[in-house]
Amino acid sequence: MMDHSGRIVLVTGASRGIGYSAAKHLAAAGAHVVAVARTQGGLEDLDDDIKAAGGHCTLVPMDLKDGDSIDRLGKALNDRFQKLDGLLMNAGQLGDITPMPHIKPMDWDSVISVNLTANYRLIRALDPLLRASDAGRVVAVTSSVAQSHRAYWGAYAVSKAGLEAMANIYAQETEITKVRVNIYDPGGTRTAMRAKAVPGEDASVLPDPADHWPNLSKLLSAEFTDTGNLLKFSG
Repeated sequence: MMDHSGRIVLVTGASRGIGYSAAKHLAAAGAHVVAVARTQGGLEDLDDDIKAAGGHCTLVPMDLKDGDSIDRLGKALNDRFQKLDGLLMNAGQLGDITPMPHIKPMDWDSVISVNLTANYRLIRALDPLLRASDAGRVVAVTSSVAQSHRAYWGAYAVSKAGLEAMANIYAQETEITKVRVNIYDPGGTRTAMRAKAVPGEDASVLPDPADHWPNLSKLLSAEFTDTGNLLKFSG
């Protein structure tokens, strides 16, 4: 695994699943993790795990649909750290698996807000801090439905397709800087979101969230200098 000692890395969706696992492993590898999630209890569990292993983290209970809170977070990070070395945009909302005309406007707006708009707000707020790092790394977590445009996955597929487009655009815009932006597709994983999306599936055959750490460690490391790429998990 890569050494992340001294790096400041923000992880969204850190209260469970892939985000929880990534945050715990980052701290074990020496990073100071800024853990963002709505669920206070999950963040406190993460804090206990990280501290028990001798690591360090900052908990940020926050609803990513609140763009003003994201702006305030950017200011707070600037005041405290003056830089950000890594941003793992992992938080996601599934919405309903249903025909496009059946999606309720409120549900559409919520999914797009969490999966796409919030990540734009994070990039907007945190770009100066990423540029201040000697190796700013951004990883956007996507899904295969972003490219397959699978029927019934409506708002989720659209939001992830938009996220990929945004990440690729940002990668081009930062190509001459020390910031590197890449996309990660974890595939089906043993998470609560997957269980909701595919009920009745045998979860025991799916990879565990921790199985993604080697790939995420590489993408978030200072040593990884590729940008604008899509990396898919292969067990």
